[in-house]
Amino acid sequence: MSLPKILESKTKIRFQDCDPFNHLNNASYFNYLINAREDQLIENYDLDIYNHAITTGKSWVVSFHQIAYLKPANLMEEVTIDSQLIAYNEKTLRVEIRMWNNTKTKLKAILWSSFTYFNIVKQQSEEHSEKLINLFKEVILPIDETNFEERLKSLRPQK
Repeated sequence: MSLPKILESKTKIRFQDCDPFNHLNNASYFNYLINAREDQLIENYDLDIYNHAITTGKSWVVSFHQIAYLKPANLMEEVTIDSQLIAYNEKTLRVEIRMWNNTKTKLKAILWSSFTYFNIVKQQSEEHSEKLINLFKEVILPIDETNFEERLKSLRPQK
């Protein structure tokens, strides 16, 4: 049985994460998107990045984020968050994470995150293990666009 390439979960927008307009605060988008991805990795790939760090002394550090806020996420709204690995090499990963309304008809935000595999003890980047590379090979779902602006244009509805 093959592993899914697009991971999906739902969550509810909470009061403490909203601005005075009852919209999800810009900074809070990162927490929702990254937390969803972390949970999705555990549920779908049995990859707990925190346990991985404890047992191997290695983990991923953020090297780059790029985000676009397209539609507000509102207080107590249930949203769908999906994510996929779009690129990798021996030391880095690039993930795309999207927040949608509950029925996935309106894209609210899109995030590109790049992560560098890092040896915590040596305090330097590290190459992914063969086991990790094999996982990445199985689950990668590349996209046609080569930069964030092109990707945004492809995902926005044409008027």
